[in-house]
Amino acid sequence: MTLSVIIPTFNEKRYIVGCLNSLLAQSLKPKEIIIVDDGSSDKTLNVLSGLRITNYELRILSQKHKGAGAARNLGASKATGNILVFVDADMDFDPNFLRSLVDPIIHRRAKGTFSKDEYVKNWSNPWAKAWNYCRGLKEHRAIPSSYPNTAPVFRAILKKEFIKVGGFDEKRGYDDDWSLSEKLGVKAVNAPNAVYYHHNPDSLTAIFIQARWQGSRKFKFGTIGKIFHLIRSLLGLGFFLSPLWVAVRFRHPPSFLAKIIFEIGFDTGIIRAAISGRTSK
Repeated sequence: MTLSVIIPTFNEKRYIVGCLNSLLAQSLKPKEIIIVDDGSSDKTLNVLSGLRITNYELRILSQKHKGAGAARNLGASKATGNILVFVDADMDFDPNFLRSLVDPIIHRRAKGTFSKDEYVKNWSNPWAKAWNYCRGLKEHRAIPSSYPNTAPVFRAILKKEFIKVGGFDEKRGYDDDWSLSEKLGVKAVNAPNAVYYHHNPDSLTAIFIQARWQGSRKFKFGTIGKIFHLIRSLLGLGFFLSPLWVAVRFRHPPSFLAKIIFEIGFDTGIIRAAISGRTSK
């Protein structure tokens, strides 16, 4: 079976070369790597156009800023592999990542997979560390080791299954990658030893932007869930008590300010999505 790796990019000039280098070093070679630029304004396309890669089929597509779901769908529509692999531009990968990730699919134990072996690439950065603490994660894993062995987000999936349900819901915002499992009626299965590394937000500005994007997601209990979070913030539980608890719990003073910025960004995302329908970064 052949692999098509699809990478959506939006203002990722800092990371895309490192991502590609680690993909090029894989023990299981993909048939093709498809990058879909989602309207970047930071010269990501300039970086990509300057790349010189041999022995790989690298295709670069672009679109107006529509969100990661739309970018992934566009990439999938051009893919020729039997298995679609979806990764982010700010990720790096262990040399055996692809081999381990698709092994359950190749041996027909799953239609699609994810990996719990996701670690924070920039753990030495205090704001990157604070991002984990804001999410209640104690160590440098981006996914806790106690996480279940199934998940709603697919890192790899049979192309025929992807096509069967029409791909991702492009209007979902932050959690558009959940829509695939909802339409399929099955979840991704954990692929052991598929190790990879993800860059956390590394500044207060980056924390605000990422949290604002997360605020656009679907909430449990829908509108009631959104209202509950906003009331919690207005009462001060989000803006003071929660940041203080995070900073004390993890003995990490920068987390106090990071959590405040996180809460402001998250609530901004909720309000912006409700008023204007905007769900992308």
